[in-house]
Amino acid sequence: MTPARVGDGRVSWSRPPDGGGGALASGAVLVLDDHQLVGTSLATALRRDGEDAHFVPAHSEIDVRRAVDGVVPGLLVLDLDLGRDERGRRVDTIPLIPELRRAGWRILVLSGSSNPLRIGAALHHGGFTWVPKSAAMPTLLVNIREARAGRSLLKPTQREELVRRYLEWDARQQSVRGRLAALTRREREVLDLLAGGMRAQAIANHFVVSLPTVRTQVRAVLGKLEVGSQLEAVALVRSLDPGDDTPGVPAPGVR
Repeated sequence: MTPARVGDGRVSWSRPPDGGGGALASGAVLVLDDHQLVGTSLATALRRDGEDAHFVPAHSEIDVRRAVDGVVPGLLVLDLDLGRDERGRRVDTIPLIPELRRAGWRILVLSGSSNPLRIGAALHHGGFTWVPKSAAMPTLLVNIREARAGRSLLKPTQREELVRRYLEWDARQQSVRGRLAALTRREREVLDLLAGGMRAQAIANHFVVSLPTVRTQVRAVLGKLEVGSQLEAVALVRSLDPGDDTPGVPAPGVR
């Protein structure tokens, strides 16, 4: 990658590791955000500087797909978090990044969160660069112009560290899923009841089996999960629970 200096003295880098370098054929910038003020202000500032910029409010995956449908791909300024859905779940755009990339969009990831796992996931799955939402407007504008030209102000070492941390987390998640997959249906049921706070005797009563039978099943669970106690087993299965700090990932086969 070749470093270059922008007007304010910062260094930008051509051809980020995602291989999406080079100036875009389309000069259009599409801003997708769930916050009207943020998106409108950014698009207005870009147009004031002569850019072909448009803001489309988005609150769901369907909104994102509708916004890009039929539009000539250019630079997409994509908010990672589009608020909450009707069930209170975070609307995460990370799983959409691979299909947007395949459609020809270059994606500048905009995030109100500084969580390295989520940022690393977005970059790994096709994000061109990342800018925090808290950045000053001039900083946002410079990052957008550089990204459209095929350059990033995100240092290669910082990008590599963010991606590395995500991949290590993902490997741990895959390892846990692999061990859980080795459990029989009844062993998984026993584990889920343990995670729900049920004791061995209560589990025996639930399944109408003897206490020794349940204890044998628990030992089998601990052995397959490679842990030494029920507490460790419960902690392991709970580590897969999605939270606000865990990144969404594309479905298998679409990375």
